[in-house]
Amino acid sequence: MRDVSPHGFLSDGAEPYAIVLGTNEIASAIAVRLSWEGCRVALSHDPFPPVIRRGMAFHDALYEDRAEVDGIVGQRADSAVEIVQALAAPGAVAVSALQLTDLITLRTPAFVVDARMQKHQVTPDLRGVARCAIGVGPRFRVDHNCDIAVETHPARTGELVAAGETLRADGVPRALGGAGGERFLYSSAEGVWRTPLDIGAPVFRGYVLGYLDGAPLRAPMDGFLRGIARDGTFAPGGVKLAEIDPRGRHACWTGTDARGRAIAGAVIDAINRSPARARATDPYRALS
Repeated sequence: MRDVSPHGFLSDGAEPYAIVLGTNEIASAIAVRLSWEGCRVALSHDPFPPVIRRGMAFHDALYEDRAEVDGIVGQRADSAVEIVQALAAPGAVAVSALQLTDLITLRTPAFVVDARMQKHQVTPDLRGVARCAIGVGPRFRVDHNCDIAVETHPARTGELVAAGETLRADGVPRALGGAGGERFLYSSAEGVWRTPLDIGAPVFRGYVLGYLDGAPLRAPMDGFLRGIARDGTFAPGGVKLAEIDPRGRHACWTGTDARGRAIAGAVIDAINRSPARARATDPYRALS
């Protein structure tokens, strides 16, 4: 996994330990790129908001389903021993329900990236947890809760924020195949989501996609399921439960997309600008 990128930050052959918070498609795109660059990566799951673009993410590894994104495989790891084993496997990342406080006990990470994309939640101060703490998305302020931040707002996707705060979420979904917010299915109240459907299933307007505490929720349009929360997921009110791709034969629901790759590339740029780049060592040796 070393020296994959001609502009990578691991030309000296080091393999630093990186923790990515989140198992969604953005966190997964970042984990893929970090793996390509030579990092040993552990992803930490956060249950809010529910992950729906599961074909583009490592999330399903938590349920022992196969989760592969752009050639990198997610391996479920429930303990320190399993994390070490996953990190030792070539072309793999560890995917865990263990939280950051558990993962840092293995070794101080060279990099921690918060990619949970929590638009309305309080974001913890990550500074000092790793040699470089990177915040991805809204609610990050440099020198307050991160060392450097990456914009995810559609108007500035992938821009680095070295001073000040990232843009707040505006609640306006990006267009896909001419459809905006109308392609999403939202929870009207909190409850347990039940569905027999999976990613990629063809659906049509009015088709019952699942049940939220027994109440049927129907597809808002024709297309293919680009995203859908797993059966049995607990959903707070007002979160996305499903996404429909209306692009017909051009629909896609697996692998990283252009947005994820742009954000992942910006994370690498942030690391390359960080003093931690020069200080990164191979923490795995301390674990083995």
